[in-house]
Amino acid sequence: MGEPLNVVTIGNAIVDVLSHEEDAFLERHELVKGWMALIEPHQAEALYADMGPAIEVSGGSAANTAAGVASLGGSAAYIGKISEDQLGSFFAHDIRAAGVQFDTPPIKGYPPTARSLIIVTPDAQRTMNTYLGACVELGPEDVDEALISSAQITYLEGYLWDKESAKEAFVKAAQVAHAAGQKVSLTLSDTFCVERHRDSFVDLVSNHIDILFANEKEAMALYETDSLDEALRLFRAECEMTVVTRSEHGSIVVSGQDRFDIDAVPPANLVDTTGAGDLYASGFLYGIATGRHPADCGKLGSLAAAEVISHIGARPETPLVELARQSGLLAA
Repeated sequence: MGEPLNVVTIGNAIVDVLSHEEDAFLERHELVKGWMALIEPHQAEALYADMGPAIEVSGGSAANTAAGVASLGGSAAYIGKISEDQLGSFFAHDIRAAGVQFDTPPIKGYPPTARSLIIVTPDAQRTMNTYLGACVELGPEDVDEALISSAQITYLEGYLWDKESAKEAFVKAAQVAHAAGQKVSLTLSDTFCVERHRDSFVDLVSNHIDILFANEKEAMALYETDSLDEALRLFRAECEMTVVTRSEHGSIVVSGQDRFDIDAVPPANLVDTTGAGDLYASGFLYGIATGRHPADCGKLGSLAAAEVISHIGARPETPLVELARQSGLLAA
């Protein structure tokens, strides 16, 4: 085993390019507000050319979660594929600067590092258009067994589940983690992701996952039910712990036969909802890794989510450990 870690996350290494636009921009490009679409290089170029002044920030769901764990004072590592290009260097610098260990070897040449063009409308909704590029090259050979074995929790990003090689990487990581006596967590990531891969996701959850994250729509989509309570009943039979996020309505944590309803923490100023679920997961996982009660883990998640939606970008700007101490969730 390597040095002990709280959390290692595996996901798509993406640079987010964010721009504030009016709803007319979405109409002009036939984009559905609030959705995440996978796009081809020519679509990425057309959108980028029409976007106003943009902010580039390192993103990727699981990478954001790792950064959140580090911001809480935890130890985190990340596995994700970048290319040896400008955006790849930018991504690697940012995640290491956030205090996250990142050693996945980059690709030399094509395809380029992934980027997500995110349109933020005046209602703070984000519409994501993602070119996956180098991300899809991640495979089982990128799973560092010593790293996985050393981490209390391995966290898998559902967005990565599109390619066969990534599926193999997830299963390998889960098997290595469990062989070392560690926990495995999954976020379902996106409703379309669930609908594309329902059967294989159900199989993954049933056979490999201890802690599951989903929002309400994803949870119900996985089991094709209109009842959240029914989805929670089915999850309870499969997972040690299930967390369902509900935006401003807070979250539900199911642990064994217990259920905890957690209030959302109102943000100081709602600016951009990008990364809310990622940062919720970081707070929750840090809580689990440090032996906290499931309800307190949910409160840490809500606190982290509130910080990230109060500004542009999906990584914390204020150290989460300070906010958690101020809130009495962590010892001063």
